[in-house]
Amino acid sequence: MQKIVVLGGGFAGLWSAVGAARILNERRIPLHEIEVVLVDRTDWHAIRVRNYERSLADVRVPFDDVLASVGVRRVRGEVLDINLKRREISVQGLPEPIGYDRLVFALGSRLDIPPVPGLAEHAFNVDTYEAAARLRNHLAALPSQPTACAHNTVLVVGGGLTGIEVATEMPDRLTALGKTRVILADRAPWIGSDMGEEARRVIERALGALHIEMRPGITVRAVDADGAILSNGERISAATIIWCGGMRAHPLCARFPVPPDRFGRLPVDEYLKVKGLDAEFAAGDAAWFHVDGTHASVMSCQHARPMGRFAGHNVACDLLGEPMLPLRIDWYVTVLDLGAWGAVYTEGWNRRVILTGSEAKLVKRTINCQRIYPPRTGGRTAIFDAAAPVVQAPPPMRSAQGGPGAVSD
Repeated sequence: MQKIVVLGGGFAGLWSAVGAARILNERRIPLHEIEVVLVDRTDWHAIRVRNYERSLADVRVPFDDVLASVGVRRVRGEVLDINLKRREISVQGLPEPIGYDRLVFALGSRLDIPPVPGLAEHAFNVDTYEAAARLRNHLAALPSQPTACAHNTVLVVGGGLTGIEVATEMPDRLTALGKTRVILADRAPWIGSDMGEEARRVIERALGALHIEMRPGITVRAVDADGAILSNGERISAATIIWCGGMRAHPLCARFPVPPDRFGRLPVDEYLKVKGLDAEFAAGDAAWFHVDGTHASVMSCQHARPMGRFAGHNVACDLLGEPMLPLRIDWYVTVLDLGAWGAVYTEGWNRRVILTGSEAKLVKRTINCQRIYPPRTGGRTAIFDAAAPVVQAPPPMRSAQGGPGAVSD
């Protein structure tokens, strides 16, 4: 039996596995001839981009709801190592490594936690479901804590997209505390520095309306149980410090004999095959290529999902000796949640603002709660259809100025 092994069950990994199974099903290849195996450390496909929200009730989808009907075998376990020469994967808890004929590396990214004294021990984050649940439980317990411990102060460190979404959600999540103080700090000279000047003005307006303090140009020197010391020497007393300081690709990317980018990601070609290798593909946050010939893919579900669909299609076609399909994505959008204020929706790599406020919030909820999920009705046909190697056209919408707009893949 030949094996296609997919490592990771995030947005890229899940659709890589289903995409590969889709091709084998179309070619009527029985499972005893070519098997698709997905390896993940949990039983869940995590909707990771929703971990900043108040409720975590709907941010995980059982793998078996998606994989069981399409013939993908699931292995639960932490991936420990990869032997490219032997084409074997070592998985925690398994007595023997898993061999592969083709591999899709989709272990994604992890929160980058620098060696700041006390940061790992005392700060919270929303990188995983478990981390988000820990933060949720901590916030729920704050009303019972003594006021002397600055229980009503939250310091969010990292003013990128995740940090902004976490910070703007805090006022609503802390209403039981009465008057609260939320501070958003970042080492860059602006909060939301990657968003462009027009979008930054919208972000600043929302932060001001929510009474969130902005501290650009600041880093954290040390963290303890009662607060943090900033690089300017200021001490902020806070019962809650949330780290949102950037991402890095999975450390096992280092096993591949290819030069990584500055985030540690693997370079892949337009077919999602790791450059210079014969049997290994990569997709999602662990991989990068120029999606439109100019701009590198970003660490987001917007690119991870189509990368997964094409990687799954191509890894199966490569094993079968069939032509592969190149991936090209000629549009890009950003939809940033801004809490009770609404959201901001931009188009293009220059982040031209299309919608703001409640209209943009509706787009954000449509994406977060509907479009990025596997088919809710289940069923083999619907799941295979969702894995087709296409870049989904953005559905039509109208901007605040009355012009056409789009919603992300």
